[in-house]
Amino acid sequence: MVYSKHNIFSRITGSENFFLVNLLSGSADILNPQEGHMVHDLLNGNMTADDFRESLIQKGYLVDEKEETKLYRSKYLDFIDTRDNDEVQLFFVPNYSCNFACTYCYQDEYAPAKQELTTEIIDAFFRYISHEFAGRKKYLTVFGGEPLLSSAKQKELIAYLLQQANQSNLEVCLVTNGYSLSGYIDILKTAKIREIQVTLDGVGNVHDARRFLKGGGATFEKIVEGIDACLDSQLPVNLRMVIDKENIDDLPEMAQFAIDKGWTKNELFKTQLGRNYELHHCQVTSEKLFSRISLYETIYQQVKQHPHILEFYKPAYSISKFLFENGSLPDPLFDACPACKTEWAFDYTGHIFSCTATVGKADESLGTFYPDVSRKDEMIAVWENRDVTAISECFTCSMQLACGGGCGSVAKNRTGDVCSTDCRPVKELLELGFSAYFENTK
Repeated sequence: MVYSKHNIFSRITGSENFFLVNLLSGSADILNPQEGHMVHDLLNGNMTADDFRESLIQKGYLVDEKEETKLYRSKYLDFIDTRDNDEVQLFFVPNYSCNFACTYCYQDEYAPAKQELTTEIIDAFFRYISHEFAGRKKYLTVFGGEPLLSSAKQKELIAYLLQQANQSNLEVCLVTNGYSLSGYIDILKTAKIREIQVTLDGVGNVHDARRFLKGGGATFEKIVEGIDACLDSQLPVNLRMVIDKENIDDLPEMAQFAIDKGWTKNELFKTQLGRNYELHHCQVTSEKLFSRISLYETIYQQVKQHPHILEFYKPAYSISKFLFENGSLPDPLFDACPACKTEWAFDYTGHIFSCTATVGKADESLGTFYPDVSRKDEMIAVWENRDVTAISECFTCSMQLACGGGCGSVAKNRTGDVCSTDCRPVKELLELGFSAYFENTK
């Protein structure tokens, strides 16, 4: 028997205890200091107590290599079967224009297309997805730019888009800056709205210094008005806060604001934190950006000082939150990149893209749905085949089944190759997560 190459082992932050996790076998344990040192002995090639060794065998931490390889193949096939039957998220971009001039916009260098959205293009989009994704569970996400601009023409086009979604029996999500949201309520109520994602980067001036109108102008109060209008109309809201070093200290106040508004008690309200990072080009003030682990280290400390944050947002810390809430591990993650598998993106110019991270980049187009249908099958195949079994750096990484290889677009930007890594700091996140959810939770 050998020590499984899928074991993730480390000491819990701020504790003498350790954790041992294996996503392939589905086992997770907190080890006391003595047990932790016995695992260290095993890693150093020393023998350990028979009863402890037997426990490690039963839980899949010590394995027969051939049997583990068989289990890996079996779990991989299960993952592929499940993914092939998963719901597909179809993004549609009606425009790349926006009424905001956010300080960290990654689309600010996109060349605006002269073409405008028409009902003919919308019809072509629905014809394409009804044929290409026939028999698949799917839903539509309307993305931008800013899809909910306040012009009469834009409202007519969005109303028509939602009407066609209804005819296709599709639920709809919208990603909006929220400034004109209250003026769209009656239109949105005609559709099967799954959620409306809105961004607030803090309270009042903190938000307004980051997400302001082109030409200047505050946006916070109008967005809050839109969120209230959605919840009053029974439209689900997913509030996103984009975090970097400029606004992280406002997280406690943002949480308290949402609590005081009564949002966090509303079953139609949920939240997410987004890390501000460099996607396609360098930000002028890149020193303000967190790494993935430094962000969560900061959140960990903030929650210790301001526990009310957890009523607003519960950090995942990789798989820690899932384990705490479900009492079991999630299935092994052989692929964290949904591009060209369970996610596709389309825009008003008639082009097809792999995902939201590539949509709008001319050199990333995978074909067209308008005016003619075309596909770049070789490029599509590269995205379709990307998972941890196709990324050489993942082969020997113990974190592969929690990380899944990360984002293909970020990996491609870094190396030029879709089948390269966008590594996640899984072990470090688990160190924080076991502390937050298992050591320090009553």
